[in-house]
Amino acid sequence: MWFYIIIGLFFIALGLAVHVFKWYFLISGYNTMSKAKKANVDTEGLSRLMGIYSYVNGGVFIVMGVLQVLGLKPIQTPAIVFFIISTVYLLIKAQKYDGNLYDKDGKLRKGAGKQLVLPAVIAVVTLIFVAVLMFFSSQSTKVTFLEEGIEIHGMYGDVYTWESIEAVKLIEELPTIEMRTNGSALGSNLKGHFRTKELGSVKLFVNTETPPFIFLETEDGITIFNFKDADETQEIFREINQKISR
Repeated sequence: MWFYIIIGLFFIALGLAVHVFKWYFLISGYNTMSKAKKANVDTEGLSRLMGIYSYVNGGVFIVMGVLQVLGLKPIQTPAIVFFIISTVYLLIKAQKYDGNLYDKDGKLRKGAGKQLVLPAVIAVVTLIFVAVLMFFSSQSTKVTFLEEGIEIHGMYGDVYTWESIEAVKLIEELPTIEMRTNGSALGSNLKGHFRTKELGSVKLFVNTETPPFIFLETEDGITIFNFKDADETQEIFREINQKISR
């Protein structure tokens, strides 16, 4: 519950250290530069940029934490996407303060383009990763009935054999979600591993806005899933019941 607040305070402390206290050794790459190259870096501008980045992200994480402490359920995905995009922006914008790469007119020095390849690659890969994650996270749950069990497809999916299913029931409300431990939370779509107040660790494949939900308990733990259409959820539940009752 306090995870986001701790992370937020860390970011703000980092921003103060670089921006206010001038601990430039915390700036990645700066401490390994030669004395001559350090002289060409606009440390004031760079530390201000890093300070703003840290303050804003720290504030976002603290707000997330406070909302959780108050018992609310903030949507985590926008905060995480904002953090990723702002980090990419920081990586790109920070290069402008390096006088070894850009002259006083803001033009790229001859031969300096090679040094920008790595930040550019990191930015592109990060954005692609976010786009792919958002695409798969927004997909509806898909299942297949196999001879040996039921398979939930996609990211974090698995095959649950009929013999391993200890209980199955239809529920109208989800347990209280405390934290996403390894998964995605895009709006009302939750996929992956989450920690809950009542049940501890569970695996979710749900759209929170379209109850009911199928509660599947196996020897490996609890999995809860549903579909965008409530009638489909109920039909799949009936089919699972028929399979395990034989």
